[in-house]
Amino acid sequence: MERLINIDNGGTLTDICVWDGKEFTYTKTLTTPYDLSKCLFDGITKASEGVFGAPSLESLLHSTKHIRYSTTQGTNALVERKGPRIGLITDDPAVVEELRATEREASLFAELIGPRVAVIDPHADEEALSFDLVQAVNQLTTDGAARIVVAVGDVGAEEERRLRSILLRKFPRHLLGSVPILYSWDLAADRVRSRRIWSGVINAFLHPTMERFLYNAEDRLRAHRVRNPLLIYRNDGASSRVAKSVALKTYSSGPRGGLEGTRALAQAYGLKHVLMVDVGGTTTDVGSVKDSRIEVDHRGSIKGVPISFPMSSVHSAGVGGSSIIGLHEGNITVGPESVGVAPGPACFGFGGKHATITDVNLLLGVLDPTTYLDGKLVLDPERSRAVITSTFAEPLGVSLGEALVRMEAAYFTTMAGAFAGAIEHPESSTIAAFGGAGPMSACGAARLAGVRSVLVPKLAAVFSAFGISFSDLGQSYEGGLPEPTSESAKALHDALLNRAERDMFQEGYELATCTLEWAVAVEQTDGTLVSETPYTYGDIPAVDVGQHGSLRLRVTAQLPHPSLADNEVMTPRPAVACGTRKVRSSASMVDEIPVYSLEDQEGGATAQGPAIVEGSFFTTRVLDGWKLDVTAGGDLLLTDIH
Repeated sequence: MERLINIDNGGTLTDICVWDGKEFTYTKTLTTPYDLSKCLFDGITKASEGVFGAPSLESLLHSTKHIRYSTTQGTNALVERKGPRIGLITDDPAVVEELRATEREASLFAELIGPRVAVIDPHADEEALSFDLVQAVNQLTTDGAARIVVAVGDVGAEEERRLRSILLRKFPRHLLGSVPILYSWDLAADRVRSRRIWSGVINAFLHPTMERFLYNAEDRLRAHRVRNPLLIYRNDGASSRVAKSVALKTYSSGPRGGLEGTRALAQAYGLKHVLMVDVGGTTTDVGSVKDSRIEVDHRGSIKGVPISFPMSSVHSAGVGGSSIIGLHEGNITVGPESVGVAPGPACFGFGGKHATITDVNLLLGVLDPTTYLDGKLVLDPERSRAVITSTFAEPLGVSLGEALVRMEAAYFTTMAGAFAGAIEHPESSTIAAFGGAGPMSACGAARLAGVRSVLVPKLAAVFSAFGISFSDLGQSYEGGLPEPTSESAKALHDALLNRAERDMFQEGYELATCTLEWAVAVEQTDGTLVSETPYTYGDIPAVDVGQHGSLRLRVTAQLPHPSLADNEVMTPRPAVACGTRKVRSSASMVDEIPVYSLEDQEGGATAQGPAIVEGSFFTTRVLDGWKLDVTAGGDLLLTDIH
């Protein structure tokens, strides 16, 4: 039996999902930021216990065809600015102003590049150009550049190839090897200079972080005699081996997994518009699936700056299960700062001094302190009580119960604000709430946004890892059309095809067994997309004056995909409670409400809130006025009937 392992590495928790072709086995483990390979192998070992009944890392690894891995480490590195200083060699002194004009966060240019910019004339004679390049590299490295991006020319790569030839002669690899140089046209065939430069700069910044960990993880897998290479899940929805992955494309790859899973749910349940609301420890990721299509930006953006590659349209807000709930001038604030995995929420008992929604829900009674992370981490309510009393109840002059209700309301409001702008028609929209913290607050936030339907998947706690199950192995290519002629199109077609054949062979697949999708994209000179149409070999793309075209190729080698249960109509039956729990509903009232185990319910089970539904590694709070229904597939559908 050949299994597939999907891993979604987050800032607080790492999720592992194993599929054997029929069943899913999944688990979670604490992320170990000091050594990411530790939580990777710890998680796989924990998953092996679920598969075999006892821990057996070797058995699981040797019965697995592929390990697909998604990580937030690149995202976190950019947020925290933990990466190398970048130097930039360009041919236009106005490039600094151009780059700053395209970013929303002025600090990004200042902190990644700063003053490390050199301007050269790529058309100078050989002697003058050689001298200028040597001076530029020496000055940039003296100023602290650990990596250099070369970006010249607005039409093609010829000028950069000339610079590469000179730099290789003047700085042989054994001398310049410690200062890698990235040539922008090698990374992206994009004639919009600002996008191409930003792509090169961010990729150069992210690469060391990804490289160190991923190659170390590959080495550890080889030590276990794993034959197939580690696959990296990318933000375009495909996977590829480490050596064939671009660091930039790992950014925000986890949310793309969630979107793939959301699309699968939308198709299974026939939902027109499903809004992904993935609430993790630090952030809430929001994406949209309309008519079973994932919304994708033709050219994506990262931290407000444009890049040359397509990206799924995902918005991230700084509100999660570990977001700090603070008090400023009498007002309760939520995030964007997070306590992370260390020290974590106060109730974790690791020394946390800040309150989070996890602490609030523990004291409200929503969370059972003995079942958190399926009982692997026992929560300490006394630590939560001490922190919230000293930092909220006493400063506000209110009771602990009043403080908890206000804090929860502030969290609902902040969470609703993260996704309200993406809702066009609340009456026809459904929120897919997942992540460890999503189901706890989904009803309260949805009601504020006017949405009356919430879908909580049975795999909510590991849903992004589950969503990776719908990805294939693939590569994407793009080349600019220098002339609107059949000859240039054919030449570019053949060049892209040769690259694809070589890359897919190295991935372990013959190109003849893969699916090839060709398209011609036409853009205005400012980069605005005019059209993207299928391309057939020999067609002459129509590109008007003032526009430019590019030929695109997407190659896919299909991997096995799971199938979801159809949304068949089930005979309604009362849900069977496994107990009750005292949950605070107001500052002065605590109600004893039923608790349902999701795994113990049959399809068609129904009940009305208030209630608590316990899933594996997650808890759903069903508020008063909401109805819960368990679907044929075992998912939880919540409807506001208030």
